[in-house]
Amino acid sequence: MAEGVKHFYDRLASNYHLIFEDWDASMKRQAAALGAILERECGAPSALRILDCACGIGTQTLGLASLGFTVTACDLSPASVERTRVEAAKRRLDVQLFVADMLDLTEIPDGDFDAVMCMDNALPHLESDEELFQAATQIRRKLRAGATFMGSIRDYDSLVQERPVVQGPAFYSDQGSRRIVHQVWDWSDERRYAFHLYITREVQGAWETQHYVSNYRAVLREEFSRILQAAGFGGCRWILTAESGFYQPIVLAKANSTP
Repeated sequence: MAEGVKHFYDRLASNYHLIFEDWDASMKRQAAALGAILERECGAPSALRILDCACGIGTQTLGLASLGFTVTACDLSPASVERTRVEAAKRRLDVQLFVADMLDLTEIPDGDFDAVMCMDNALPHLESDEELFQAATQIRRKLRAGATFMGSIRDYDSLVQERPVVQGPAFYSDQGSRRIVHQVWDWSDERRYAFHLYITREVQGAWETQHYVSNYRAVLREEFSRILQAAGFGGCRWILTAESGFYQPIVLAKANSTP
């Protein structure tokens, strides 16, 4: 994955939790939604081994580990992995962590996972269908036959029609200190945009703003389903937010017997 994506998440790691009104509450909500899907697709949490291949600062990893899932996690950002390690220790959660890019998961020594997940719109950082296929192939190699891939992306089927340029602002308050979070999307063509994240905080009576920039490529659901099929998956289906309770569309696919 591009070095710029790594730099984006390394810079953001210490402040990532600020994009949520309440990170711990969001962690619990997401874990409840995703845990229910994983249990339905794969079985009881205590019997499952899951790989989170784009864990960020651990929003899904920590939430699922707290529900009893055995989670191994990785991310291309060393700062994000270290933040996850610190947060897991605070919560007394046992999570095995690695620095690894989803384009090359050979750093993960284990295989035959019951599920691999890739959440929070991480996949559209990849710049081409070829890179998506490479990631999907790497993911397939980490799964036992019949195991589950679960990923989430923004609803680009709608967004490429609307081409929004602003999201937010959201106004939060922590113990009397105010915070404003908003996004600007600068589209360069019908599929690609620069993503600008602004976090503005009230600090010691003054306001300070952090600005983070990365790039995305809008990925349509049918396109990604075809890529998963080519990479050794079957039974691909999408669950939308109203059904899943998760904030982005979720794709589920089963690993074929032959990668």
